[in-house]
Amino acid sequence: MPGTVAASTFTNKYLRAKVERPTVRPPAASEGLSMPSVNRLPMRALRRAPDIDLDGTWEFRLLPYEKEWRNVEVPELWTMREKNDPPHYLNVAMPFDEAPPVVPKHNPIGVYRRSVDLVPSSGRRTILHVGAAEGHLTVTVNGQVMGTSTDSHLAAEFDITDVVMAGSNTIELAVAKWSPVTYLEDQDHWWQSGLSRSVFLYTVPEVHLADVAVVADHEAGRGHLKVTVATTGLDHLREVGWSARIGVLGRTETRPINPRVVESGFTPPLSDRSQRPEPLGIPDGLMDLFSLKPAGAPIAEELRPTAERMMPPRAKAGTAVFTIDALDVAPWTAETPHLEDLLVELISPEGEAVDAARLRIGFRRVRIEGRDLLVNGERVLIQGVNRHDVDSRTGRVISRELMLAELSLLKRFNVNAIRTSHYPNDPVFLDLCDEIGFYVVDEADIEGHAFTTTLAHDPRYLPEFVERVSRMVLRDRNHPSVIIWSLGNETGYGPNHDAAAAWVRGADPTRPLHYEGAIAGDWHAGHAASDLVCPMYPSFEALTAFSADPRADRPVILCEYAYSQGNSTGGLAEYWRLFEGLPGLQGGFIWEFKDHALDPDGDGHYRYGGDFGDEPNDGTTLLNGVVFPDLTPKPALYEARGLFSPIRLTSGAEEARAGTLRLRNRQTFADLSAYDLQMRVEAEAGPAAVVTLTAPPVAPGAEAAIEVPDAIRALLDTALALTVTVHTRRDSVWAPAGTELAAHQITFPRQLPRLPRGTGTAPAELRHPLLRRTPRLSLWRALTDNDQSIALDNRFVRSGFFQLTPIDVHTDAATTTIRYRAAFGDEVVHTRTVTVLGEGDYLLAEHVTLPEGDRLRVGMDFELVEGFEQARWVGLGPWENYPDRRASALLGAWESPIDELAVPYLKPQENGTRGEVTELLVSGPAGTVRTVHATPLHMNVSRHSTSELETAGHWWELQPSGKTVVHLDVAHRGVGTGLLGPDTRPAYRLSQREYAWQWRLTLSTADGGGA
Repeated sequence: MPGTVAASTFTNKYLRAKVERPTVRPPAASEGLSMPSVNRLPMRALRRAPDIDLDGTWEFRLLPYEKEWRNVEVPELWTMREKNDPPHYLNVAMPFDEAPPVVPKHNPIGVYRRSVDLVPSSGRRTILHVGAAEGHLTVTVNGQVMGTSTDSHLAAEFDITDVVMAGSNTIELAVAKWSPVTYLEDQDHWWQSGLSRSVFLYTVPEVHLADVAVVADHEAGRGHLKVTVATTGLDHLREVGWSARIGVLGRTETRPINPRVVESGFTPPLSDRSQRPEPLGIPDGLMDLFSLKPAGAPIAEELRPTAERMMPPRAKAGTAVFTIDALDVAPWTAETPHLEDLLVELISPEGEAVDAARLRIGFRRVRIEGRDLLVNGERVLIQGVNRHDVDSRTGRVISRELMLAELSLLKRFNVNAIRTSHYPNDPVFLDLCDEIGFYVVDEADIEGHAFTTTLAHDPRYLPEFVERVSRMVLRDRNHPSVIIWSLGNETGYGPNHDAAAAWVRGADPTRPLHYEGAIAGDWHAGHAASDLVCPMYPSFEALTAFSADPRADRPVILCEYAYSQGNSTGGLAEYWRLFEGLPGLQGGFIWEFKDHALDPDGDGHYRYGGDFGDEPNDGTTLLNGVVFPDLTPKPALYEARGLFSPIRLTSGAEEARAGTLRLRNRQTFADLSAYDLQMRVEAEAGPAAVVTLTAPPVAPGAEAAIEVPDAIRALLDTALALTVTVHTRRDSVWAPAGTELAAHQITFPRQLPRLPRGTGTAPAELRHPLLRRTPRLSLWRALTDNDQSIALDNRFVRSGFFQLTPIDVHTDAATTTIRYRAAFGDEVVHTRTVTVLGEGDYLLAEHVTLPEGDRLRVGMDFELVEGFEQARWVGLGPWENYPDRRASALLGAWESPIDELAVPYLKPQENGTRGEVTELLVSGPAGTVRTVHATPLHMNVSRHSTSELETAGHWWELQPSGKTVVHLDVAHRGVGTGLLGPDTRPAYRLSQREYAWQWRLTLSTADGGGA
């Protein structure tokens, strides 16, 4: 743990408290905004290890509901268990009808109490550390109020030395749910309350290390280190005698602690005229030097020595500054996260090390040049996600194990950047980002979404803006993973932001600033608060136009894009075509990483807004992750995995058959020596000829050709595709050796099936023992969240295709024409010709005529009797894919249990489709059903009907089913991101009025009969 200081001087005993609780008073609006944080110690980057860990059993009661105390386990959020104050989900609106800075009259207060035995040590200070309190925190020790704090996602520390005593001591932490600064924490998340991070006690000497600030720069292959050591207890001394010592990279340096320097005043005029005064040697023009020097004006030769001595930079009292240049050290990047140990010690005048800290530091330089964000002089592509703290069982109480699991998953899917939306994360999270390798946009705990037009301009909130931003910077500035500071999110833009930005620019000029609100209305504006153009959910046309605009002068990194609510994230490949092909565009952060659904009971019944009686609410808007709450990846994350892969194939089918495969290293800093490549041939019969190769050490950004092994090459003439998978070569903290990181393909021209001619005709409505319902026209899918975007103006519901009523059936020879009336009167015509090929074997020719408009699917569906378990198909897979989210899908022969084909989006909707399917086989004890398609179709095999998916509010409400519903679509609309962002691109919408195709259906019962 960086910056850890260990000093155990306490005896820890868990005792019951017998003292009366002092009165806890919730914040009132009349107190204004000067009241939130009182007696809280300054924030620092230096972290201390616990002497007494206070996590565990505390007494608790929730006011005004409870009079009796009961035991709870800290850290915890009472909202995850209290029926009187459950979680409440809103996206924009506040959960009460007030305006800043008014505090609601109903303001629950959770009071945590416990006793601890202490043995105070003379000459040491006792500090209480509260890792995070969601709400307004009041700290009371032994009946005395020690201080208060707000900012729900940064630690608060209090010096309690003067009130603790030997023996039993009682600590109370009262958390009021609402305060005037609640309006700055209106993030798109559950409203929760409690103690969400660890609580502990530690001690420090009277004279101790106050902070350590590190600038570990890297340029031209060498490291440059600046370490500023600050102390407590020495800055008042004119003669100090103390020193600081650092050890790094085998070197040890010692510097004295700077003393207090008293500025000299002017010598008073001489009043004694009894004798001639001696000249003091003051040069003529002395006073002019005070302006000539800063103005850069010419200075007479004889005055230059005096000018050099005037106004020297003053070292801050109580500090020591170390500067070491030309260090032989490897740089830190997200691809090569190299860290070094730094030891900092405080040395007394007697030579004793009285305090010490160990930090892990990384040498790297971040800067912006023109339209490029550079790390160590190289332009990096930001393959990022937005991440909230969320655990379905505990809310925002996040364990180190879960953090590591999340980051490991992201690393395995080639994500290289994280935006801490919308507050600073636990420092342990940043430790892991340093170690594993992620670029981090560290975001301040400021979101006033419900009052975007007022808070940024309200001077009453100015101190809170600056304090929240500055405390984040002071805490996290030593983390190499943090490459950008963010001023918060969705709080409009005003002078409060500019003030916070000015502070950051002065305190840490080594990192650029980010704030979307500064550019939201004009991508060419907002330079005072944002060094990046960081829009939300931009259209492809806007990005293309801005890239070509000669006025553009900053990098474009999307703070939020590829909105992933439900079955979504269509168009991700289109974004990356622009990012990798146009100047000034440099990637972005997908919204978002994980669904925020809660499961406090642990029964698998994930819940969203409104499920806790929370009214009003924004329902399913928090189900927008690329992973489910249990970290199961959604198909959208596999799409990102392929696009973010460290390797990309650049050759085609002809070269592969000739024996050559070209690949490009997409990385910026590392060669490909960390990877193995596995080749296999995809054929209609299944995969064949698997060969593993060592990836050549291709330099970053370079290409190389590798030879296709003979065993592979011999099979390519009849292959569907050549698949190349990328695997880790060595074990790491985030993945064992052999972990698959990506899969790429070279596809070959497909030999589409030729459908035979039949010997007779059959009725359009087929009858067969395996068919519960005959194939019929299907134009509707269970609406996705994006299908219901307000921007689409109910266009799909207005089509009426959710209900097709036959109004006329006409048979002419072998052809049957059915005229349907949609729900609101529009007419659809379906013509079918059925040719008999054999017993239970049919050729179906379909023709559909539709009214004008945009639609969801065009195809057939049918239902089978129970007794089918397995599906095998030739087409795109293995995971779900749609026309605008298939760049990473693979062509081949795939097999899956039917029960595993569905994607259980927590709010049921269209799911599980696979495209480019030429053959489908569904099998089980009941028999087999095979379909063959001369035109590749979209296939969906499900246990639930479209109406069942649309009716259920939660996936867990769907009843287990043994039926099998098969959809085969000649056209299926893309999924887009239209709920918040671009709709499905025109190429993936369905605007044709006529569709025609043929397919073969062969049914065989278990006894071998076709009928």
